[in-house]
Amino acid sequence: MLGSLAKIFLGVAIAVPVLLWLFQERMIFFPQALQARPAPRAGLEEIVIAAADGAKLRGWFIRGSGPAAVVIYFGGNAEEVSWLTDFSGRFGGGSLLLVNYRGYGESEGAPGERALLDDAVAVYEYAVRRADVDPERIVAMGRSLGSGVAVHLAAERRVRAVVLVSPYDSLVSVAKRHYPFLPVSLMLRHRFDSLARAQRIEVPLLCLVATEDRVIPISHSRALFDAWRGPKTWREIPRSDHDTLSGDPDYWTAIAEFLGAQRQARAR
Repeated sequence: MLGSLAKIFLGVAIAVPVLLWLFQERMIFFPQALQARPAPRAGLEEIVIAAADGAKLRGWFIRGSGPAAVVIYFGGNAEEVSWLTDFSGRFGGGSLLLVNYRGYGESEGAPGERALLDDAVAVYEYAVRRADVDPERIVAMGRSLGSGVAVHLAAERRVRAVVLVSPYDSLVSVAKRHYPFLPVSLMLRHRFDSLARAQRIEVPLLCLVATEDRVIPISHSRALFDAWRGPKTWREIPRSDHDTLSGDPDYWTAIAEFLGAQRQARAR
């Protein structure tokens, strides 16, 4: 009897990590279909960007009312970004560039860390080629999973500033907290190690966190914030959690004020 139980426990101990290794993409990425195409309006442009491997990434460029600054936004792991076309006016008057990850919305391909990081560079290169974008005034913004993409872009290309919402130090660190009984360091292929990159980024940072976040606890955001080399602003949104912080007016006020300060600093 004891021998049979030992075999069962051993089988489970082997099977669970193997299954997580094989199916981890389904635990990290949650592609969402395009729910409703944004209604045509002045300043709203549907765009298609060719990734390095030929995959077509689809999204929107929303021209702002102010100077040629632009925010490139990278969403969360279950976020189809078209909803932000209705909030483009809350980014301090600049333009907004929204592109869905591979497999999200109408973008082609399947998501993965290497693909998303490479695609971020492709989106950036698209932005700097536009005549209505000032290459010196590009801001990278990432939420949750997208914070790792934004940090990568800031480490690889010249950006004016970075806005991170519910960021993490690394997915390995966050996964260890949620699955302390698993050999996460050995299993996780999509590591998104923002902490290693933050130590060489010197541009201004706005870090927005929810006080009740249970998905990415504040300690993980704080570790990244503390490692950031450039000027940095920490802003907590009280009584909010991972999914509700953008519903607080203070969230949008903090973003608009930060972007406005970057414009003023650039003008001086």
